[in-house]
Formats: sequence, C-alpha cells, structure tokens
Amino acid sequence: MRLLTVENADNYMIPKEILKKVKRIEITTRGLVNDVFSGEYHSVFKGRGMEFSQVREYQIGDDIRTIDWNVTARQGHPYVKVFEEERELTVMLLVDVSSSSDFGTFRQMKGEIAAEICALLAFSAIKNNDKVGLIIFSDGVEKFVAPKKGKSHVLRVIREILYHQPQGSQTNIGEALEFLSRVVRRRAVIFLVSDFISSGYEKALQIANKRHDIVSVTITDPREVELPNVGFIELEDAETGETFLVDTSSLDIRHEFAATTSTAIGEREKLFRSLNVDFIDIRTDQSYIEPLMRFFRMRAKRFR
Repeated sequence: MRLLTVENADNYMIPKEILKKVKRIEITTRGLVNDVFSGEYHSVFKGRGMEFSQVREYQIGDDIRTIDWNVTARQGHPYVKVFEEERELTVMLLVDVSSSSDFGTFRQMKGEIAAEICALLAFSAIKNNDKVGLIIFSDGVEKFVAPKKGKSHVLRVIREILYHQPQGSQTNIGEALEFLSRVVRRRAVIFLVSDFISSGYEKALQIANKRHDIVSVTITDPREVELPNVGFIELEDAETGETFLVDTSSLDIRHEFAATTSTAIGEREKLFRSLNVDFIDIRTDQSYIEPLMRFFRMRAKRFR
C-alpha cells in the first residue's frame, strides 16, 4: 500500500463539492471554537507538557521528587531537575477511513462526522498556537501530513480527510499506532478517531500511550448497536463485503445482537480504562457537541 504524503498530494485537483464541504465545516466549527471550545481546549491541554531545562542546587521548599540523584552523587550535595512548560503542543489526528466509516442511518455518515470533529479540534489547536498533523489509515497507513501551524494548513488537513479515496476496506489500528510511534518522536496529544471495528491493537495502544496523550473518539451508528424489528433484511459487513440474511422479527436474534455489541463496547472501555486512555463516544443520531464538552470538563477538573 503506497503512503501518500501531503507533498505528493498537492497536484491533485480538489472537486468543487469538496471545497464547498470544507468551507461549510470551516464556518460551522469556527463559530464553535470561538464561542465554546477555545477556552476549554486551552485549560485542558495548554502547558500540560513539561520538558527538562537544567539542574540547580536544592533549595528549601523544593519537591524532593525532583532531586537528580546522579548529579547529587557526583557533587556531594543535593541538586534538583528544573522543568519548563513546553511553549507549544503537537496535536495528531489519526482518522480511520475504512469502508465502515462510509455508513450512517441518520443525517450524516460516520466519516463526515469524523471530519467535522477533526476540524473542530484542529481549529481549537491552531487558535492555541499548536501544531496539527494527520494520519489517515484503513488496514494500513494511507496518508501522513506532518504537523504544522496555521489556518491554511488546517484547511489542507480537512480537505485531505474529505477528499481521500481509501485504498483499503478494513481497519488496522495497531499499524496506525506503530507508524505514529515512528514518525512522531516527541510527546503529542493524539485523537484516534475510529469506529474501532478492529482487533489486536492493544499492545500498540499501550506502547503509544506511554509516550503520547491518547484520546479515543469512537463514532457509532445506532444500527451497529441494536437491530430494528423490520423482518428479514440482508446485512453486509462494510469491511469484509460478506452478506447474510437476518430475521429481525426474532426477539432472540435482536437480543443476541444487542448483547454481543454491548459486550464488545464494554471490553473496549475496560481496555481504555486499564491503560488510562481517555475516550469520547459519539453517535450519528446525536450531536457531538455535548460529548466533546463533557470530555473537556472532565479533563479540566482532573488538572485543577
């Protein structure tokens, strides 16, 4: 699978309908950022990263946890490490474009909602003078946009998400996280946007989360959680193409489907909690504004 970077994507002609979508998303999210999210983003993320600056002699009142024991041993009296607040953050958007993202039984597809959420986060980041980067993936990494600042760069990121034509149909979150660990060496805030129809990514998530601050954003359609009672329907797995006939009038089948999806969701959330990975649940039949606000409020309380 060929990795397409932003440099060799510049020659692609962007259709007018995509540019219109970009403009609509920009207008929508700009108002939300200015009125709601900018302050919340700043209070949660700005200054959370600290980098080592120097060592100095211990002074009364210093936190003993900052003592540099190696320097202390060499000098014969206590020295402490001095840290400075990082001047800027890097925000990376990891966006799942597998076939299941092109699904939605309400107003929007999951992929369209993902683009709007990414735009909201990206505009919040640049308003805070942070860098924004992008990794688009399916069953492999398909595009990488290096982190940069500025409105024009964010508009490019949104265009890439909307205009990208996926090469793969399935989802490999583990490979995306491994790629992230290779290309982003310094600590960053990572928003992993996917429906998490994937498996085998637990170890990669654990490793990546040790270096980065990872936030999972799960986008789910109600029909992926429970079946309606509409008789016989033919279902197709968007990622494998497999089709099968289901009698939705059967209460047992509907209960079994709901129980299976509920178990999967519970296991995923259990994994996130065990790794201290924050998660945001988004549904296609509901506004994404309130779940995002709950997340920001929760993070703000934690860092007070």
